[in-house]
Amino acid sequence: MSMPVTVSITRHVAPEHSDEMLAWIRAGGALAVRFEGFLGTGWVRSGPDSEVWHMLYRFADEESLARWEESSQRRWWLGAAQGLVGESRLERRTGIEGWFDEPTQTDVQDLRPPPPAPPRWKQACVIFLVFFPLSLIVNWLAGAFLTGLFLPARVLVSVLLMTPVMTYLALPWITRRMEWWLHGRPAPWRR
Repeated sequence: MSMPVTVSITRHVAPEHSDEMLAWIRAGGALAVRFEGFLGTGWVRSGPDSEVWHMLYRFADEESLARWEESSQRRWWLGAAQGLVGESRLERRTGIEGWFDEPTQTDVQDLRPPPPAPPRWKQACVIFLVFFPLSLIVNWLAGAFLTGLFLPARVLVSVLLMTPVMTYLALPWITRRMEWWLHGRPAPWRR
């Protein structure tokens, strides 16, 4: 199963070139948004006089990211910053840790704002859709195969089995299928 990939890059730019840097970042975002699987980009900077820019971009999977990173558009864009931008560190992260870490900087701009979070009651309904059947299956199996275990040990085994399944398989799967409902859009079959 493919996971979203976040690329984090630390770049150095002299403070007097901040306007050029902003224009360059916007141009990169305008190019990347045309690639299938692009999920967004943004940057973080500690203040207007800082030369360190922390930049993020995110794609739905490794294949989408590879198409962007190997594209002639990206090569042109990177070439446009020769002499302006220095790259000091690049990290790739899968899953949510790269996108939702608490920011440690103060000046944040997201070039493609994310949609607002769905209401909590909708999130709870979607979680229930996979948690209830998974819980039934795991508890039935635990009852069939772990009858000799003390109740807290059976519950521990159940939780240890269900947590990775929920985190890596069930919740991403149901969230993709119910995304239209979570964000209040028409059902895919009604479009």
